[in-house]
Amino acid sequence: MAEMVRFDNVGKRYDSGVDALSGITFSLDAGEIAFLTGRSGAGKSTLLKLITLIDRATRGQIYIGGKNLTSVKRRQIPYFRRDIGIVFQQPKLLADRTVFDNVALPLIISGNFHHAEIGRRVRASLDKVGLLDKERAFPPQLSGGEQQRVGIARAVVNRPPLLVADEPTGNLDPALSAEIMNLFDQFSRVGTTVLIASHDLALISRMGRRVLTLQGGALMSSGAAPP
Repeated sequence: MAEMVRFDNVGKRYDSGVDALSGITFSLDAGEIAFLTGRSGAGKSTLLKLITLIDRATRGQIYIGGKNLTSVKRRQIPYFRRDIGIVFQQPKLLADRTVFDNVALPLIISGNFHHAEIGRRVRASLDKVGLLDKERAFPPQLSGGEQQRVGIARAVVNRPPLLVADEPTGNLDPALSAEIMNLFDQFSRVGTTVLIASHDLALISRMGRRVLTLQGGALMSSGAAPP
């Protein structure tokens, strides 16, 4: 199976001299779902920032879809990110725009889609997360779980081959957390590679997927989830 993500001996040192990551080597296949875990400050968010080119690696090589990220110039970053869906702990929705408009935003910004195609894609994404009946609602009218699902719909509306999520269930109760994780599992089953940073070890264990464990910026293990 083709690789979607590959880290080869990657390190990240900030200007303060602190090594946030060191010697990170792993790969994810296309369509694989994996969890990134570790204590606060272990380097989870930094690793996701390197994948999305919010930050650049100091050492080593990162390949996304076979593309070496060192070759991506600054002006090319917005185009590169169109192939990555990003889900945050806080959905970061625009409160004065409808659910439909929030989800449509990546398509509108890209400038590559006609009005009718935007409508089809937005409604398909909202249907996947069970919120098709909320397209005219505004974010403040939604529950926390619904807002997170809108954020996920926005992240996948472009049909990206790679989806990364940084503590997407951090503010949700256990039932809603399981619901969100099941959504990610569904996306992986149709070929999307999914990497989720989470500290919820119990939830990760129930998912039965591969776990990458960071400690002090180093990758301690990258095997299967515990039984």
